[in-house]
Amino acid sequence: MSLAYWISDALHAATWQFASGMIAVGLTYREALGIVALSFFIISLVIAANGTVGAIYHVPFPVIARASWGFWGSYIAIISRVILAIFWFAIQNVNGGNAVRVMIGAIWPSFLDLPNAIPESQGITTAGMVGYLIFWSIQVPFLCMHPNKLRWLFTVKSILVPIAWIAILIWSFVTVQGGGEVFATQAPTVSGSKYSWLFLANMTSVLGNYATLSVSMSDFTRYSRVSPQWQLLYIPMLPIVFTFFSFIGIAASSAGQVHYNLSSIPWDPTVLISYWSNRACRFFGAASFALASLGVNISANSLSAANDFTALAPRYINIRRGQILCALLSWCLVPWKILESASNFLSFMSAYAIFLGPIAAIMMFDYWVVNRRRYDCLALYQPHNPTYRYTFAIPGLSRKSMSGTNWRAVLSFIVGVAPSLPGLANTVNSHIDVGVGIHPYEFGWLLGFVATSIAYLSLSWLFPAQETRIDRAVLPDEIYDRDMLVEGIETDDADGKDVVLDTQDKHMDMEKAV
Repeated sequence: MSLAYWISDALHAATWQFASGMIAVGLTYREALGIVALSFFIISLVIAANGTVGAIYHVPFPVIARASWGFWGSYIAIISRVILAIFWFAIQNVNGGNAVRVMIGAIWPSFLDLPNAIPESQGITTAGMVGYLIFWSIQVPFLCMHPNKLRWLFTVKSILVPIAWIAILIWSFVTVQGGGEVFATQAPTVSGSKYSWLFLANMTSVLGNYATLSVSMSDFTRYSRVSPQWQLLYIPMLPIVFTFFSFIGIAASSAGQVHYNLSSIPWDPTVLISYWSNRACRFFGAASFALASLGVNISANSLSAANDFTALAPRYINIRRGQILCALLSWCLVPWKILESASNFLSFMSAYAIFLGPIAAIMMFDYWVVNRRRYDCLALYQPHNPTYRYTFAIPGLSRKSMSGTNWRAVLSFIVGVAPSLPGLANTVNSHIDVGVGIHPYEFGWLLGFVATSIAYLSLSWLFPAQETRIDRAVLPDEIYDRDMLVEGIETDDADGKDVVLDTQDKHMDMEKAV
């Protein structure tokens, strides 16, 4: 993972709109940017910690999860992650579809006057649905291609999209002196305890945006050819990159309100672009956001979901089929309803953050503290290997035992998630009054991460799983030593002609063999 990847991944409409939801609920732009920077500093620590495991062992998230959750217990983490990955894929489809709608309108202005046959309550128009369908159809062929063959696409995105966004930033300051009303507001419109809870809720929303990568970073770092120490670069880099691009969204949206004399701030970048008088500028400006959404959906969302689907049904689903399945399921989630308002978007992001925070905590502390950075790479692929079977006796039932699930991880996960469930219920159905029970949900990621960490470390210390405490780490390279025979993999190449020298190829061969 390089700087170019993160610049490419940061460039999409959700990053542009990070601060919009915060300012819309009463915070100032300074506080909004501060929340973005602080949130990405926190999440970068977790991303770097969990990404290092993939860089060392060259295995994806579903495989690494087996070490801390057990073979069958890992399905809890996998299913939780795949749902959020599909949701994000669908949300980026809406953003990309809106950009396509503006592009078509720039070429054929009459398209924007297309009669709307969809009820207003659905949060999307007929023209918007046409743009959604076109964008979805355009990206399907890319999903059928191997990610390694799409490097040119990500390179183009990491060059063209930043140029377009910086050009928009320059336009905003040249057009409107002082930046507009947002920059003139010096104090928040909320105070006291409400301000504190809003601060935590918005931080949870930003954390939730990249909560997926905090657990699945190994899906990408597994292909790393550099030292795992490079993962430390994420800690200073992510807050800077994402805060800067969020600032562009604030500046451009605020300038658009003043320049076009609008009653409300056009936080949606495609709405802002639609006001531009020059049709060529509208087309290429919207194209930058369509390209941004396309790149993120391919590199992050669909690939993460595909890795999970292959783990859930390895006999029937490979990476390509998993990506197509993700694209098909995205229609079922009606993402335009999620993006209908700022409050809906914040609620959605907070909702899933409460599940991924505990998962990230368990994986991080299991590797760095409980198992002291020692995993057996081969055992992760052997369901009957006792190392990660986590066999335990069932209390009250003599001679009865269960295996395949680390009960410490499951119990710690419940401890981290349970306090936020009343707030989640209130979010799903506002008629359910939970009183102060809403507050733990408002900072669910932080609460879940801390509570789960304490619970998992305590249980692992009081009831240690001795079978997972190995003397030294077993790395992928060792498995393919020409003189080494292991269960599931036979070495019959005596002269070494067919020895696989590349670590990535070794790992792929090991998956097939086991």
